[in-house]
Amino acid sequence: MGLFAIADLHLSFASDKPMDIYGGWWINHTETIKENWLSTINESDMVLIPGDISWALKLEEARTDLEWLSALPGKKVLIKGNHDLWWSSISRLSSMFPGLQFIQNSFAIYQDYAICGTRGWICPGENDFVDHDEKIYNREAIRLRMSFEEAARQGYKKFIGMLHFPPTNEKSETSEFTDIFSHYGTEKVVYGHLHGKDAYANGPKGKINGVEYILASCDHLQCTPLKLL
Repeated sequence: MGLFAIADLHLSFASDKPMDIYGGWWINHTETIKENWLSTINESDMVLIPGDISWALKLEEARTDLEWLSALPGKKVLIKGNHDLWWSSISRLSSMFPGLQFIQNSFAIYQDYAICGTRGWICPGENDFVDHDEKIYNREAIRLRMSFEEAARQGYKKFIGMLHFPPTNEKSETSEFTDIFSHYGTEKVVYGHLHGKDAYANGPKGKINGVEYILASCDHLQCTPLKLL
């Protein structure tokens, strides 16, 4: 049983949003993801998917994408990305797609680890950070803290973190997110959102204050789930 991660699948089976126009690993990327997934993931494995799962605007439009994902081997744990506009209530999502686990103010379990996370947001210190962003940033920090608090309340002491957005600004300054991860002694944090060689450098990588940060966007991983544990 292994723990893997891959973000930013950007599926669009039921909508006209092809990723091929971006070139590189986005050309026929769903076929590549499926091929690499089938050669990497077993039914006993768990795969963390930190957001931007489907381009769909409504849940019914996302059904084909989520059913495609659900049919792949392994247990899938999802958090919302900034493009996941189809994301509905957790109870409705869970009832419609029992093969997927959706995290929001909650956590998932991998062996003796709690998987805690939220979407996140851009962090203070970014050039375009405005008052509106601060409200969302603070709300997402509360949601992340709630995820950890609930896991700790239930007795978990080992943690893996998930965000869609990078947990720092482009200068890699500390944030509410990194403070929470450090406070709980989180071993690893996976995030996505960053695409293209120029953008990859804008997120933290390696250990910072004892926490290992890992960029898991689909193109960065060349469409192959990355083994964490």
